[in-house]
Amino acid sequence: MSPAITHVLTGIYAGILPSGSACFASFEAEWDGKVPAPPFPRHKLSSSTLLHIRQFTPGFVPSFLIFHRKNGHNSPVEDLSKLRIERGGRHGAISSRRSNGIRRLMLLLVLVAIGVGGYVAAVRLNLLQPRPDVEVGGVVTAYPSQALSLFNATGYVVPQTKADVASKATGRLQALDVEAGSVVKKDQVIARLENQDVVAVMERNRANVEAAKAVVIESEARQRESRARVAEARAELQDAENALKRARAMVERKFVTPEFYDAALARRDKAVANVASSEAAVAAAAATLTSAQAQVAAAEAAYEEARVAVEYTLIRAPFDGVILSKHADVGDVVAPFASANQSKGAVVSMADMSTLQVEADVSESNLSKVRVGQPCEIQLDALPERRLRGEVHAIVPTVDRAKATVLVKVKFVDPDPRILPDMSARVAFLSRALTAEDQKPRTAVPADAVVTRDGRSLAYRLDGDVAREVPVMAGGERIGDMVVIEQGLNPGDKVVLKPPAKLHDGMRVKLPQS
Repeated sequence: MSPAITHVLTGIYAGILPSGSACFASFEAEWDGKVPAPPFPRHKLSSSTLLHIRQFTPGFVPSFLIFHRKNGHNSPVEDLSKLRIERGGRHGAISSRRSNGIRRLMLLLVLVAIGVGGYVAAVRLNLLQPRPDVEVGGVVTAYPSQALSLFNATGYVVPQTKADVASKATGRLQALDVEAGSVVKKDQVIARLENQDVVAVMERNRANVEAAKAVVIESEARQRESRARVAEARAELQDAENALKRARAMVERKFVTPEFYDAALARRDKAVANVASSEAAVAAAAATLTSAQAQVAAAEAAYEEARVAVEYTLIRAPFDGVILSKHADVGDVVAPFASANQSKGAVVSMADMSTLQVEADVSESNLSKVRVGQPCEIQLDALPERRLRGEVHAIVPTVDRAKATVLVKVKFVDPDPRILPDMSARVAFLSRALTAEDQKPRTAVPADAVVTRDGRSLAYRLDGDVAREVPVMAGGERIGDMVVIEQGLNPGDKVVLKPPAKLHDGMRVKLPQS
């Protein structure tokens, strides 16, 4: 490499470029066969080293770069190029040297362009400036309710009406008409056990009831017939007594013989006997009717018992709700309280979704700040975009000694069909009820991120490790240590906290180590 190129490259690395006239003067001196003074200390190279250099960089190692020290002076070593066979004479050698010079000039221009471009790029990218250390904050979505919060507590959504539905009978599950998530109504049949035997018993008792009712009907007919006979016998008795009175009067007046009186008397006695017999028949019919009615009651009781046994094989929903999970499948043996080996107890679990409440553990130190009916704000981890209004429903008068907490039940004022049992929730206990305006989200940023420069409110948004100057419009509303931003930044942006005075737009910064 020529001294001029070496001098230029040295200037590039040092940040100082030589003038063009000096470069061309060096090249012209080389083309005329002159050796200019080297701009840097030259070193002694062995012949073998020079040979290797010429093999890999032909035409780029002129002879005047090779020096050795002799008698305390630098003198050129014999150029190995002299070992080559010259073709074309002196003029050919001069042309060759000039061609090499042109190539070196082009290389020089390329290197100069690269150096200048690199320097400009470094300036534009602030690579040559020291990067200041900064603190980083975030732009968030805030709610005014955060300023109204007295304290927060965590808990879970729990249905207040929940049941594990089972059967009082033992049998094999024949049908299951619901699945997890099914909405059921009260008394709806959700499952059936095999019940052919108890159904047969129920039908037999139903027939017994009908037979007993038929006996009652027959007894009632006999009773009515007996009562009719009693009435007839009593009428006959009355007629016989009247005839006896007439016969007695006629005998006393001797209008008739005594035999006539005796016949009337016999007739009256027979009528009395008929009345007594008819009344006895009425009593017997009444007894028969009572017995028949008792048989009907017994048959109906037996039928009701059989019907209840059949009903035990039909598993019904105890209230309106939603099936949460099923614990048995068709073919499983179901037994009350799972008393049989390998049997299932509950068939399904269900809950009334209208009774969902948040059960939160409140520290004893915050218990004095809680009251029944106190407004709350509920935020579910499953629904982070929604903040639901709540209200303290009950304070359970029991303290958990292990956690030093009291269970507080918070009901939902704003129901949502997406709320499910066992969701985790955070409850903010508020100093007052929320208004519609309090429920609107705001874009907020830490107050330390907003600075005033030249009469403008600015923030520095981070784009990677580059700070971008962003004009912001602050509404003046504060939520805790956050200031509300009306425009300029969006939730999720990263900003510089306490921007240093030397920070400017497009400047690279050093982020804190995570």
